[in-house]
Parts: sequence; C-alpha cells; structure tokens
Amino acid sequence: MHSAPDATPVPAPARHTVTAAEVIPGDLLALSPEAAAEHTWYVVMHTLPETPDTLRVTLRPPLGGTDRAELFDRCRTLTVADRRMDTARIPYAVSSDLRTVALHDGDRVTALRAVDPLATEETYTRRWGVWHRDLDHPAETPLQDAELRAWAEPGADQEHQEYLVRHHARPGRESAVTERRRRVVVTGLGAITPLGVGVGELWQGLLDGRHGIRALDGPEFAELPVRTGALVPVDLAELLPRQRARRMNRSAQLALIAAREAWQDGGFDPAGTRESGLDPDRVGVSVGTIIGGAPVLVDGDRQLRDKGPRAVSPLTTPMTVPSQAASQVSLGLHITGEARTVTSACASGTEAIGQAIDRIRYGHLDVALAGGAEAVVTPALMAAFASMRALSTHELGTGVYGTPSRPFAKDRDGFVNGEGAGFLLLESEEHARARGARVYCEAAGWGLSADAHHMAAPDPSGRGITLAVRRAVRDAGGYVVDVLHVNAHATATVDGDLAEAGALRDVLGAGVGRVPVTALKGHLGHLQGAAGGVEAVAAALTLHHGVIPPTIGGEELDDGVELDVVTGAPRVLPVGGGDLVLSNSFGFGGHNAVLVLRRG
Repeated sequence: MHSAPDATPVPAPARHTVTAAEVIPGDLLALSPEAAAEHTWYVVMHTLPETPDTLRVTLRPPLGGTDRAELFDRCRTLTVADRRMDTARIPYAVSSDLRTVALHDGDRVTALRAVDPLATEETYTRRWGVWHRDLDHPAETPLQDAELRAWAEPGADQEHQEYLVRHHARPGRESAVTERRRRVVVTGLGAITPLGVGVGELWQGLLDGRHGIRALDGPEFAELPVRTGALVPVDLAELLPRQRARRMNRSAQLALIAAREAWQDGGFDPAGTRESGLDPDRVGVSVGTIIGGAPVLVDGDRQLRDKGPRAVSPLTTPMTVPSQAASQVSLGLHITGEARTVTSACASGTEAIGQAIDRIRYGHLDVALAGGAEAVVTPALMAAFASMRALSTHELGTGVYGTPSRPFAKDRDGFVNGEGAGFLLLESEEHARARGARVYCEAAGWGLSADAHHMAAPDPSGRGITLAVRRAVRDAGGYVVDVLHVNAHATATVDGDLAEAGALRDVLGAGVGRVPVTALKGHLGHLQGAAGGVEAVAAALTLHHGVIPPTIGGEELDDGVELDVVTGAPRVLPVGGGDLVLSNSFGFGGHNAVLVLRRG
C-alpha cells in the first residue's frame, strides 16, 4: 500500500491550534502537528463531557469509515484546519472482510486512505493470482492474496486502519452478441531456413544451439569485405517442379515451399483449396517481403549491358515484382480470396501476419496463409550492407559461440545477411474447431508504430517500440502483466539491440525479471522480410511445446541489456503468471511490428 501524495490538505494559514474544549462537530482535526504533516485528519462527529476535566470526542475519517472515540483533557492542544465539514455527509463505511471472500482473477480491491481529505482511491486488480495496481504499467512487485487480506483484518496495524478497503467481484462475462471480432488460431506451420527444410529442422536446430551461417565462397563474392551469409542449404529446384521453379524468383520459391508445408501441416490437401473442401474465395494469402525479385532485375540489367536487349528474358518483369511470392502461393493452392504483399522493411513478415489476422477477425476470410519470404544474399546487396557497416565482421567458428551473429552480446558488431521463409496457417476458431483441426495457439493480436527518427538507425529512446508493444498487447485483449515470453528482434547491431532492450524494460517495468527473452538471429542470421514469419513459427512452437530456445553467439551479454536473456540451453516456458508471447520485428526507416500469440 502506498502513502498519500505529498499535498497539504489545506493551505498553510488554514491550520491553527486550539484546545480540546474548543472543538465542535464538523471540525477537521489532527491529533498533533506531526499527524497534520502526514495528512492524517479526522472529522469531529460529536463531543460529550466525560468528567469536569475531560471530553469524549467521536472522530471519523473525512472520506468515510468507522468511528473512533478519544478521551481528551480539556486543555489538550490539538491542530484544527480552518475548514468545516458537514457531518451528515461523512459516510459510515466498513472495510470488506477479505478473510471470508473468495478471490478470483478479475476481482478488484480499492483502497482509500480515508484520513486524507485529498486522497485518491487506489485500485488493485487480481491477475494470474497476484494483485497489480496497473496491469499495463507494472512498476512494483505485485501483492499476494495474504498481503491484501491483511489490510482489512480486525486489529490491523495503524497504517492499514487508516484505509477503507473494499472488494469488487469481477464483472460478468460480456454478452457474445457484443463481441464483434472472431478469435483467430494457428493450425499449421511451415518454414525453410538456413537450418534446413521444414519446421522440424528449424525447431531442432534452435534447441540444439546450431547455426546455419556459412562462408560465401562463390567467385561472385570474392571481392567483398564480408563473405559470410545464412543460406538455405538445399537446391530449391529439387523441392519444386523444375519448369515451374524457373518461372519464379528465389523469394517466391522459398515462399511456396514454406506455405505448402504450413498448408499440409494444418491437415489440408496439398492439391489446394477445392480438394480440401474449402471455398477458395474464403481463403487468402499475405506475404511480407522487402525486395522480392530485385536480384532478377539486377541480372536482367547485366544481360542488357553485356548482350543487348534480346538477351533480357520476358520473365524478368513478373519475376521482379515483390508480389510474386504471394501470387505463386495463390496459384499453387488455388487461393482466390486475396493475395496481398506487405513491404515494411524487416517488419514485413510480422505485419503481413497481422493483416491476415484482421482479415479473418472481421469476417473477410476464414483461412489465410501468412508470413514472410526473402532471398537477399546477393553480391550487390552484401556490398551495400557492408558499406553501411551493418554486417558482422566476426569470423565463423565452432559451437554456440561460433556464429558471427551475436544478439545482445557485448562483442556484437552487426547482423549476418540471410534468406528463408516462414508461414502460419491461420483460421477463425469456429472454422478450425468445426473440422477438428489441431491448434498450436491463438493469434491474439498485433501492433504497429513508426519511429520517425532516421532512415536506417533506430530511435535510441525505444519510444516507437514501446508503442508497438503496448498496442499489440491491448489489441490481444490483454495486459502487460500477461506477457510470458518475448522473442526479440535483436539483430546483433550495437544500437538496435540496446533500443529494443530499453523499450522492453520500459514496458515490462517491475516484471522484466520474470519474463524470459530469446533472440534467434544467432542461429539464423537476419532473414530480412522473412524474419518475422520464421520467428513467429518459433514463437508458436515455444507455446506449443512449452520450451524456449536459447540465444546463441555471445559468451557475455552487454551490460546495458538488463533482460533475462535465455542462453546456454533451452528453458522451460513458465506455466503460470501469463499467457502471451511477443514476437518483435523492427525495420529500417522506423517500421515497428509486434505479434502477440496466446496459449490455445
């Protein structure tokens, strides 16, 4: 319980000293100058002579409460405020007997320091078995039931006797008619990453602490100052019909492979919507990517300069547009509801998932494949990132510290460029339940913001990140105290990691020590527009399996991080104390996107 604000109940000249014989009903009285300084006042309700030398005075807190009788010598000195109170308007009130009340999550307890005329009521809400003053801005250790019950116990200490404590049962569940949003769940997962093909390879690699970063030993990379990257370790042409693969840029190939896995993992026929018994007009695709087929355009330009216009392929234009990934998934599974493309730098994959959540929530779709895909490990882009000094210059090594990508580590010096794709299969809950689908978790909400700070550097204050996180949690219908785990963006850039860490500390407040954080770019490199999709897959698996993969790459964390970063080995996800997992994505230009998943 917190003390009243440091405010004088009446202006200084309004206090004066009287004897007990001079007080009358309605006086605002302090038993001593020290009590007045501590804002402890009572209203004189009535007086009664006890003996020729004494008075019995009945006192009540000015904001309401029970009466107390004091026996004063008539000559005793008291402090009175130059302010009269209407005794008829001072309520007689008794604190709730919390010893006999069954306490439930959602209950509120109000505490009013009734002896202070200017006090404001404090409200505590029970969430996850403990009591918080502010569910969205945790600033102190929450109270336990026993501590709260003690406030209103008979014989409580003087401080608690000054408070009027009331219990308010949790409100009844809102009518389903007023709930306009449909619940969205995750029923399938798909991924292709530098750790291998498929979700199984991704998950096991994360748990094992392996990384997929390799030396770029092709002749086209020979002159570059940085020659490490995170490439998918297979020939994509072996995973797709060769003729069709030739008509797709590499990003679209990755997208189709991962989307098909998510589709089949959800129990649908690999041939597509109609074969799965779905209305294709009620199914959509949402893909995040940054450059899509820009490497195709670069190659076309080189062909033009070297061999002339006839050497430029007629497929250059359809293979260049960033929307090709979404269109190829749509074509491959005969999805006609919509095929949208989101381009918001490294937040693209997460924003694409968020947009798909809303399309299902509000009834536009029943099913959606959503995620991100990117293939940017090309000489031109590697050279551009190197010129920005954004890439890590660490050498490849062995073991968990052998990755050049070192999120949150003291010796981090930049990201490792990578490629891949990750997709969630999203459905309205009623649609998934009706067909008996397995549910990994709920896709509960998402939030966006913009830094408006710099074209490439993050805002060091982290204000934009803080806003995106708070919006996402609120969009999920939750509170900050519900956050159980954070899958951080943490690219291993010096400034970016600190900005994110500072924002998380600001949001989580006193709860920061109980929320484990992991960052996966030590395993995967930075997959750019695909990062949000792949990391959303990992976050869903964390909820599903109850295990948090470790952060790898740094033997020593930066002192400025001050988060509970999971390192060394996987950690069991806490069972109680929350149900939300955050997956963060932030990009050049100040794009911030946060996805919230909830235990299913």
